[in-house]
Amino acid sequence: MAIYYNEPSRTFSEYLLIPNLTRKDCTPANVDLKTPLVKFKEGEKPAYSLNIPFSSAVMQSVSDDKMGVALARAGGISFIFGSQPIEEQARMVRSVKTYKAGFVVSRSNLTPDHTLQDVLDLKKRNGHSTFAITHDGSPNGKLLGIVTSRDYRISRDAPNKPVRDFMTPFESLIVGRSGITLSEANDLIWDHKLNCLPIVDEEQRLDYLVFRKDYDAHKEHPYELLDANKSYVVGAGINSKDYQDRVPALVEAGVDVLVIDSSDGYSEWQRETIEYVKANFDVKIGAGNVVDREGFLYLVEAGADFVKVGIGGGSICITREQKGIGRGQATAVIEVAEARDQYYKETGIYIPICSDGGIVHDYHITLALAMGADFVMMGRYFARFDESPTRKVKIGGTFVKEFWGEGSNRARNWQRYDTGGKQGLVFEEGVDSYVPYAGGLQENLDKTIAKIKSTMCNCGSLTIAELQKNARITLVSATSLVEGGAHDVILKDNSGLSGE
Repeated sequence: MAIYYNEPSRTFSEYLLIPNLTRKDCTPANVDLKTPLVKFKEGEKPAYSLNIPFSSAVMQSVSDDKMGVALARAGGISFIFGSQPIEEQARMVRSVKTYKAGFVVSRSNLTPDHTLQDVLDLKKRNGHSTFAITHDGSPNGKLLGIVTSRDYRISRDAPNKPVRDFMTPFESLIVGRSGITLSEANDLIWDHKLNCLPIVDEEQRLDYLVFRKDYDAHKEHPYELLDANKSYVVGAGINSKDYQDRVPALVEAGVDVLVIDSSDGYSEWQRETIEYVKANFDVKIGAGNVVDREGFLYLVEAGADFVKVGIGGGSICITREQKGIGRGQATAVIEVAEARDQYYKETGIYIPICSDGGIVHDYHITLALAMGADFVMMGRYFARFDESPTRKVKIGGTFVKEFWGEGSNRARNWQRYDTGGKQGLVFEEGVDSYVPYAGGLQENLDKTIAKIKSTMCNCGSLTIAELQKNARITLVSATSLVEGGAHDVILKDNSGLSGE
């Protein structure tokens, strides 16, 4: 008869961390979030480690080459989506590997129709003094001008003065063209005594900004994830169908780590894919997704360098309601982490696990780490940022970004969900949606990391390994969830208010 698991599978929202003694040395500045990305033997170091425990999901709406650069610069890794032509995915990998630090995506953008007050508000919010003026206010729109603090005087210019009346127009700008090297860009900056050099393509669309102050990129980005050649580390997703054609192209492009992207990784197709990669290439490969001990051990024995955990917990995933398979993300991580630790004890080989899905709040990341995950993979979190590849649109007065699942009809990534039948997407396992626009990656990531480090200090831990060893975790009731938020008060609406 069937095997029954009578204990309910649980989500991260059903748990809280109980504080340990906070020692005097437990300050956020002393917390180290470095974590292994691929397997290693006891006493040795992994070939790749992350400086922050973040990876972006293998999704069309999340992980392209711009996200790859931005996340590697921050210390994490992006897995460029595989549901695209092989040549285009290889081009994106090559773009990240050949990218030179110093080129930044513009994070403060307005249109000519905005006002001086908009400039001042954005400056207060982002802390930037240089604003790219594009036709649609996006980081990659047609560049129409630049605004710096030298272009306006608060004491004399009216707050409602249109940006078009005081910006430096494109015709008066010194610009670099796409493909220029950082050395050439810096020469232009020095020759023309510039503080900022816009980089535009043939259609005058803004690609990047190069700042005079950004000569030493490593000082600006101390956690950037680099390989032995000082290039950014980047991953790529593959499937278990065209891997014999896709993997050689990705390896030739310089990919550092592969991951098999599937909603259910406990399959013979994944074993065959791993064995092919291991037999023919010197490249690391992760596998998944699984939700239990058996699935984890199957992929480990096949040769996986890390294992992804989670089925049906993503914000755009409807696998559970469509097929009735999956498991609560917390329960899945706990069981796989126990299997990982037992395997390490028996063999001396440590297999990192990645918690993929189920992250709703920032504290869920800390819980996933405490429960045994070495790093997390997120889609919705990163889809909100300027660096994701989707459009920013305005709906009902609010800016949002498009976000769709790999199992949606829009993505048509049938290979991710194929079980040996018809070569096509018979039914959807993902939705097409929007997420609230949140701005630039780095400033949002800084806030999330600050929360994680603060919580770790409350738990008396300075490393992820220490957190996993010493964390105290409690189940919570439905009423305690209510108690944990603002309750029994009338909240103020502070929108539009400026305190005196």
